[in-house]
Amino acid sequence: MSSRNSSLTIPRPCKHLVDYKMKHGLKGYTSIQDLLKFNPYGRTMIDKSAETEVPRCSFCSGCYGRLFMCLICSSVTCCINPESNHALLHSESVGGHEIAVDMERAELYCSVCCDQVYDLEFDRVVMCKKMLGLPRNGNGVVESGQLRLSKRKRLDFGADLGSESVKRSILRSKQRSKSCLPLGLRGLNNLGNTCFMNSVLQALLHAPPFRNYFLSDRHNHESCRKSSADRLCLPCDMDVIFSAVFSGDRTPYSPAKFLYSWWQHSENLASYEQQDAHEFFIAMLDRIHEKLGKSSLANKENGDCQCIAHRVFSGLLRSDVTCTSCGFTSSTYDPCVDVSLDLNTGTSFATDFSSRPSKLNETLAAPTLAGCLDLFTRPEKLGSDQKLFCENCQEKQDALKQMSLKKLPLVLCLHIKRFEHSPIRKMSRKIDRHLQFPFSLDMRPYLSSSIVKKRFGNRMFSLEGEEADVSTEFEVFAVVTHSGMLESGHYVTYLRLRNQWYKCDDAWITEVDEDVVRTSQCYLMFYVQKVFYHKGSDDLSCQPMSPLADPFVPIAGCC
Repeated sequence: MSSRNSSLTIPRPCKHLVDYKMKHGLKGYTSIQDLLKFNPYGRTMIDKSAETEVPRCSFCSGCYGRLFMCLICSSVTCCINPESNHALLHSESVGGHEIAVDMERAELYCSVCCDQVYDLEFDRVVMCKKMLGLPRNGNGVVESGQLRLSKRKRLDFGADLGSESVKRSILRSKQRSKSCLPLGLRGLNNLGNTCFMNSVLQALLHAPPFRNYFLSDRHNHESCRKSSADRLCLPCDMDVIFSAVFSGDRTPYSPAKFLYSWWQHSENLASYEQQDAHEFFIAMLDRIHEKLGKSSLANKENGDCQCIAHRVFSGLLRSDVTCTSCGFTSSTYDPCVDVSLDLNTGTSFATDFSSRPSKLNETLAAPTLAGCLDLFTRPEKLGSDQKLFCENCQEKQDALKQMSLKKLPLVLCLHIKRFEHSPIRKMSRKIDRHLQFPFSLDMRPYLSSSIVKKRFGNRMFSLEGEEADVSTEFEVFAVVTHSGMLESGHYVTYLRLRNQWYKCDDAWITEVDEDVVRTSQCYLMFYVQKVFYHKGSDDLSCQPMSPLADPFVPIAGCC
């Protein structure tokens, strides 16, 4: 390890992996090398050549879904969906067989934690033979001198360069390097149940106004730490990640220092358990606000916080409660950094006892984002225990409540409620349904001005504080998805850069078609005002950067 990275500490793996290595060492790591191959684009997968038999699940003999190989008994199991998880069944039926390898992505997997776990020795032992073609010592570990050399020769596969297949592979690799990925696309290593963190970080790294702030050096971590005695600064940690991701280096980056700092800020979340990506997003913006909000001067006109978190993501919700007797309306305003939307399943989980959730998901038509926004802004009759004290009637009356957006943020985060709890049935579930959503979104129908005008028959009048020149057209640039069960699962982010979609699955970055994104189970959706989306596409070119070039050039945007 170079001196530059020697200060970074990789978080300890889960206890099941520690127990496995104490008992079995690296034997299981080396036993699966012959079943893996490395393609020219950096993806490690199952070797489907004629010389190697395609692994099949020991339970169902299938070769579909995600395949896992047990590192103790070499049994291959599959996981097609949460109801057909033979990998979990194997770990439950045979004690001590918790650690396996995901053969689709060549990553360690803990069946008990139900997530990928990271181990540096695994990368060295298993990956180097196929990726780097380097000699190993008796323990299967690559010699350190050869490893340093390999960083400068990433395309040296150790294969027969005279073969036609290798020539074609190298030609495709060269062609792809000429039309390289956009600057800033870099995988993030999973450090043990940290896919929730990686998915949110990828979205923030490519949110144009947020990105422009850090790339314009508006918060320099070196200057901040010299001028402040507080060693815990989440904006500084974000600046470090921006520097690494936009440096031009394509090798996966390990945000270990950021994770450690995040644990210091949120001690209640300092564990290797899977966390909720939405809660992490909200808490992260709160921590940035706590640090920068103190030094940011409030706007004298409206008192809005000028920290970068609120300047980019903060909007204003309006809640109207109307007396059904006399029509008196009471309005309140609350700041928000996201909008949580219900998936209208057409039935109540709390009262539906006749059908299973899986059957329900299959029979109902796919909801739409427009339908979710209409449901959010639809008038709702309050219950008898929520009657409004009407100032006009001077008594409690039945009331209608209606939500709307008074002010739109630069970046609009839409949170899709996929997890719901039934107090009657005393159980929870995840809604595994696809949501149809547009890439271009007009939010004008959901503004307070539009909602109030519609309430009064669309009469032409202006409201107090209404902005006539407000921008309401948005473009989607990031979608965070969740797959798997309620208790466990996996987060993946899809990024839309220069009208091309990219799948960010921890360390893996791949191009995908838009149909893949449309059929995913979106959990967080990030829309940016259209003017920033097009400016962001023009500002960051996809040309490779010179090692001597300065990546921090001023960019048009909110800064």
